[in-house]
Amino acid sequence: MSDPRAPGPADLAEAARAAGVRDERLLAAIAWLPRAVFVPGELAAGAYLDEPVRITHQQVTTQPSLVAKMVEALALRGKEKVLEVGTGYGYQTALLAMLARAVWSIELWQDMVDAARASLTELGVTNATLLVGDGTCGLPDQAPFDAIIVTAAFPNVPPPLAEQLARRGRLVQPIGPGGLEDVRLFEKEGDELVARRSVTGAYFVPLYGEHGYALANAPAEP
Repeated sequence: MSDPRAPGPADLAEAARAAGVRDERLLAAIAWLPRAVFVPGELAAGAYLDEPVRITHQQVTTQPSLVAKMVEALALRGKEKVLEVGTGYGYQTALLAMLARAVWSIELWQDMVDAARASLTELGVTNATLLVGDGTCGLPDQAPFDAIIVTAAFPNVPPPLAEQLARRGRLVQPIGPGGLEDVRLFEKEGDELVARRSVTGAYFVPLYGEHGYALANAPAEP
């Protein structure tokens, strides 16, 4: 028999609400989504704490309340085509899939994609496509995207991502060198990407790729 006092998805929804998130569709999705499915099995006991979880390749998952702030800034209504740069273990991917029409997600490392795909399949998510590759190049064959979310830090938005964002589309990215970043919301006006506001401050790992930090410096070992 499960412990009624044990933390669960509802606790993460409350943490998101306490952090200022007000999108009720998003909060409902968080309250349903079992984060334990998206963390390494040995760390599942801490899945419902509002904390990052260390994963492979010297990476960490994003703190759930921070995920919520970033996703909320995209203002998803259900009909959007979304590009996610940095799949990780797929928790944010699953939230995006619950809130948008279709999600395309790119990750540098095959083992992460395999883990995320298995978790998404377990939960019956069918509108998310996961790919191994350089997310800084985007997916020109699938562009334009109504929303783009980047889960690693670089001082600038990679030009291909700005180009692949639809007009009036929204893009969220941590801006900085990898450390203490300013997560910013951008919007496409005509052919220009315009900074709208700061979403929050946060710590993020560096963004590696052709239009980020050199791929040769990316952690190679799981």
